[in-house]
Amino acid sequence: MSIFVFDAYGTLFDVHAAIARHRAAAGPDADRLSEIWRAKQLEYTWTLTLAGSYVDFWTLTERALDFALARVPSADARLRARYLDAYRTLDAYPDARDTLRVLKARNQRTAILSNGTPAMLATAVDAAELSLDVDAILSVDVLRVYKPRPEVYRLACDFFRVAPGEIVFVSSNRWDVMGADAFGMRAIWVNRTNLPEEYGSTARVAGLTELISLA
Repeated sequence: MSIFVFDAYGTLFDVHAAIARHRAAAGPDADRLSEIWRAKQLEYTWTLTLAGSYVDFWTLTERALDFALARVPSADARLRARYLDAYRTLDAYPDARDTLRVLKARNQRTAILSNGTPAMLATAVDAAELSLDVDAILSVDVLRVYKPRPEVYRLACDFFRVAPGEIVFVSSNRWDVMGADAFGMRAIWVNRTNLPEEYGSTARVAGLTELISLA
């Protein structure tokens, strides 16, 4: 039996779906708005952790959107509440649902390990109807530090009571894969858009369904 631990945002859930749902209203710079939103959201987690400080992920998501809206004046800031509501229930990638269900059908153990707050994750998982397909939803909120700090990856080891090498950690975020790999997990990068390699070579897949062959 294998243990598969998944990142949430960008791996199971499409972080750009919130803007995509309102693309027409967002205007011609919708993609730029979404990219800035995501980039600042992640930047805040890294800089706060380096500074020894913590602000929960939902608050950072709000602050990052405010920054993005200020940088993209063509986007209607009056849609802020709609964007945030959409972020709470991001679309799951089709291969996420299918892969998790196959893994569970094969009696594999699964979990989510995410920067998201417990409330964010619960809402997203319920909206995507994934609650029966994961054994645990683990949030950095209990530690008040963000990935890629090693303490975060230890949460999964402690939950399943296993050594790092017994966990297959899966993320579409290359920096997150680096963190899990450095911690000793069997890290796999989901490289959906064929991005160039960073941090040295690692196991990679083009989509989540390729993980089924490992189960």
